[in-house]
Amino acid sequence: MNETKMTISQKENNDRNRHFLVLSAVTLPGMFLYYFFNEITGTDFYILEIDNIAMLITMILCGMLTAYAIRFNRIKPVSHIIVILLTLIIVPEAMCVDGTRQGNAIWAVAEVLYIICLIEGKIKYFYLLLEALMTAVIHLLYYDLERETNPNASFAEFVIGYFVVIVVCAMVYIMVEYEIGLQKKAAATAKEQQKQIEDLSRARNRFFSSMSHEIRTPINTIIGLNEMILREDISDEVAEDARNIRSASGILLSLINDILDASKIESGKMEIVNAPYDVGKMLSDIVNMIYLRAHDKGLKFTVDVDPTMPTQLFSDEIRIKQILINLLNNAVKYTSEGSVSLSIHARKSSDKKVLVTYSVEDTGMGIRKESIPHLFDAFRREDEKKNRYIEGTGLGLSIVKQLVDLLGGQITVNSVYTKGSTFMVTIEQEIADEKALGRVRSDRSVPGERSTYKRSFEAPSAKVLIVDDNSANLLVTSKLLRETKVQCETVESGAEALKRTLTCHYDIVLMDHMMPEMDGIECLHAIRSQAGGLCKDTPVVVLTANAGSEDQLLYKKSGFDGYLLKPLDGKLLEETLCELLPKELLVYQNQEEEIRYDSETILRQMRKKIPLLITTDSVSDLPRELVTKNRIPILPYKIYMGDGVFTDGIEAEGEVIVRYMKDASVVAKSEAPEVEEYEKFFSEQLTNAQHIIHIAMAKNASHGFGNACEAALAFYNVKVVDSGHLSSGMGIMALYAKQLSAKATADPDAIVKALALKKDKISTSFIVDNTEYLYRSGRLSEKVHRLCHSLLLHPMIVMKDSAMSVGRIFVGGTEKVRRDYVKHVMKHPSQIDPSALFITYAGMRKSEVEAIRDMALSYVPFENVYFQKASPAISSNCGPGTVGLIFARR
Repeated sequence: MNETKMTISQKENNDRNRHFLVLSAVTLPGMFLYYFFNEITGTDFYILEIDNIAMLITMILCGMLTAYAIRFNRIKPVSHIIVILLTLIIVPEAMCVDGTRQGNAIWAVAEVLYIICLIEGKIKYFYLLLEALMTAVIHLLYYDLERETNPNASFAEFVIGYFVVIVVCAMVYIMVEYEIGLQKKAAATAKEQQKQIEDLSRARNRFFSSMSHEIRTPINTIIGLNEMILREDISDEVAEDARNIRSASGILLSLINDILDASKIESGKMEIVNAPYDVGKMLSDIVNMIYLRAHDKGLKFTVDVDPTMPTQLFSDEIRIKQILINLLNNAVKYTSEGSVSLSIHARKSSDKKVLVTYSVEDTGMGIRKESIPHLFDAFRREDEKKNRYIEGTGLGLSIVKQLVDLLGGQITVNSVYTKGSTFMVTIEQEIADEKALGRVRSDRSVPGERSTYKRSFEAPSAKVLIVDDNSANLLVTSKLLRETKVQCETVESGAEALKRTLTCHYDIVLMDHMMPEMDGIECLHAIRSQAGGLCKDTPVVVLTANAGSEDQLLYKKSGFDGYLLKPLDGKLLEETLCELLPKELLVYQNQEEEIRYDSETILRQMRKKIPLLITTDSVSDLPRELVTKNRIPILPYKIYMGDGVFTDGIEAEGEVIVRYMKDASVVAKSEAPEVEEYEKFFSEQLTNAQHIIHIAMAKNASHGFGNACEAALAFYNVKVVDSGHLSSGMGIMALYAKQLSAKATADPDAIVKALALKKDKISTSFIVDNTEYLYRSGRLSEKVHRLCHSLLLHPMIVMKDSAMSVGRIFVGGTEKVRRDYVKHVMKHPSQIDPSALFITYAGMRKSEVEAIRDMALSYVPFENVYFQKASPAISSNCGPGTVGLIFARR
């Protein structure tokens, strides 16, 4: 089922709209055409007769009502209005034209059909009765008219004619109602079946998800304890048995993953999560995994990687790795002798993208030509009799195909039966780091040799808290860390963990996700906000059986510092502790390990999460030295100019935009980041902070505030503040928030409340030199622009109620207007905070800006005056010559 499918209510609403439109489009024009045809073919036709004019007006009104109903989804009330018009005006007038001829039955039947199809409830019977009475009245009127010209006219004839009409209408009503009843019953049955299918699908997905978690838990115990056996001094026979256990466990895990992924893809819940990843590390992991399996079967395994491949790409690493592992596993499984090879080539498709081709070739049994079209079908295996001893579910290639499709790539197959196969996957990816990869190396162990475990570090003073509701998992994790000599404490619930963190400081917390009563995410949030807690800043690593990219994104958004997949890998567990434990607690076992981790120490310290981070948008117009000093991350707006799109402050500077816009044909437009861009930005910043407060542009001046708020819904620890200002007014709000966040007792909620009070004390205003740019950006009408240009009018733009408005209009030349503007803004110097003044400008000479500074200082002796060129997003709207004085009031 597609995730983006319409809900049942939306579908029913669309069906009603379509139903109403078809009925109105067919019934109403048909009635009017029939009416005027009868009029024209009759005698003494004159279009300006009162009845004809009335019918024309009614026809136009019905058309307008139909359009209104469709446009604003007001089907029900408009249907009632049209039925009343039909009953009281249209049908009676049409019957009068037809007289008592057979046409009356047509009119009556048409109205009955309209009522039956569009009106629901008991009111329908009222309209039918009203139609019957109006038809009777028309027949009686014509009987009286007939008697005036023919005294012998038969009343019985008119009565019979009337009853013929009623009988015909009744027959039509019964047949149509019966048919509608059948359709409603069928629709209700289909709806119920659809609900049952969806309930079954949800139950199945819950089962698979639960199965994955429940099976991974005992496998974690098996693999973990088996790892401890391999670390001991044991005989070769026992070691061989332990390696076989490890191999069998890996196969079982692979089968579980295939079933779970197939379920996710079918239900539309498989998500692609793009992020930068290290190509060399990913390939090394894959090669090390496949090499041993190939060697166990006596196969030669070769790898050929294009040395010009970028070192870092931007895509879904987990899904790409899954594709390659599935293809390579298949190649190894179905090859009894010969070789398996992996080749990777890269070709630039644009300046920032690369087309990567992954090729997996084997010398196995190959695929029959007639089987290739069905190769990617689920649960299908070719040559079942021949391959019955080969493990697998038949899901691997089906999952590969669907994952390649989700990534926007292509997969092709070349195969000669009994000779071998080649699978080629092509995926376009963004370049994160253009540095060439060079030769890929893989730290492969020599097959047949006993690998000896060597701990990478000791940390006897380090305290680790392990939280898991399964005692076997606690045992395995503790034993895997035994040789590092860390002090491990274990608890079996989130509530117990909170009791421990209230009385004891831990250097790292290892937290299971799926726990009863309080899960790992809830426990993490409770630790971070625990009053009097001693582990608010302690790194927390999630231990989980959820292996998908979307799960990793969830944990990242939730605020975890690391992610370890069950069954736990002892080496990865030690590497994670090395990365997150304080360096002074670590004692490395050899110089190589110390060099390896020492090079990451600075980065690790830089990644240490601060309690609260202030962020804002590029339109905040803050000087770079203040941004750098206060470490305020900036998310850029986009500038659309001609056919190009530029990043505010990165690919486009304000002065460059102003120069381009001097060409009257150039129209520049600024746009806020999309919701997805805000989500990515917040996710990246949360790797450095526990909480974020984002200062957004005034909510009524840009879509930025709304987009940021929508993105923040995906995070529990991101708050978005409407600054109520733009340009350096936003900047002052960001600096004030930074000042508040620096306090040891900083509380995000308290800071948000303080900012709400602060925004009313900031003065943001600009004097516009030329209204042409406001007109070209669509913020001013052409008439107003021409009036301002003719009369030398200069509007002063101010911020009021989170929106831009004209605070005052100055008249005269540029220099006079600027003097008047400064005088007006600085008229109450005792109310102005003298700590800082921002002079934000676009397209002005330094001498002009300095002159404005001198004028401002003559009123208020500001301690700091900052000259700031307006960002492209601001410049593109106001144009050259615009200048603003922005400051805080006492």
